[in-house]
Amino acid sequence: MLRPHFLFCGVLGAALAQGAAASEPELTIVVGGKMATYAPASLLAMPAATSITIPGDVAYKHDMTYRAVPVSALLAGVGTDETIRFVAGDGYVATLPAAPLLARGAGAIAYLAIEPPDTPWPTLKPGESATAGPFYLVWAHPDQGGIAPGQWPFQIVRIESVAPLVKRFPMLAPAPGVSAQDPIRHGFAAYEKHCSNCHTLNLGGDATIGPDLNVPYSPTEYLRVDALRRLIRDSQSLRRWPAARMPKFPIATLSDRELTDLLAYLRHMADRKVTLPAAK
Repeated sequence: MLRPHFLFCGVLGAALAQGAAASEPELTIVVGGKMATYAPASLLAMPAATSITIPGDVAYKHDMTYRAVPVSALLAGVGTDETIRFVAGDGYVATLPAAPLLARGAGAIAYLAIEPPDTPWPTLKPGESATAGPFYLVWAHPDQGGIAPGQWPFQIVRIESVAPLVKRFPMLAPAPGVSAQDPIRHGFAAYEKHCSNCHTLNLGGDATIGPDLNVPYSPTEYLRVDALRRLIRDSQSLRRWPAARMPKFPIATLSDRELTDLLAYLRHMADRKVTLPAAK
């Protein structure tokens, strides 16, 4: 017969083990109507797992080496015309076309970097505990695929196939009469790629980090063009705010042509506002 002391220790040990298991990070992947949940160890044990070095990593600003799994190995059955949404724990949401995520061989290749539980990555900021883990979308040769910094979501908790952004949120679309060659259409593409990760527009979108870019007012309605361009290029150059999270958009990331088109889209959408719900 076990003594009460040893029985208590056994129960306590089991409870601690269950607590540790419950706190282990998990990644949920939903594709093709099927859902799977992965712990870091299960992903690191996949045959496709490999070591990859990323020069000038977007999150850490210097070279980083990761254990990672090609994203294509996690998206079996997904078509190249589909759309994949990456949801981060802090509310950041990146919606990417599936085609570049499924690419193999030459060009930009997407990997899901996995933070090993026993050897955590460096923290993102001095004095803070957060890393880019436990799951981080990184790219080999991103310059060969036009991959923007906003397409490197980290602290990912969920990956899922979804309908394209404009189909789920038609209030984002320019007027039907705007031709495919119009700068407004190109500006909408720039908005999808660079802005929709953090902002909504007309209250439409997945993101929850930044303010809406059209209601109650578009920034084109209260900022001069030169000030708005400066704000987008480097928000801290226009208004200093230590807690600001908006990244810089240098010419290498957002060309002058793209920025001009983006402003054309924002001006256009200022005349296509949705009605705000009544205040409660």
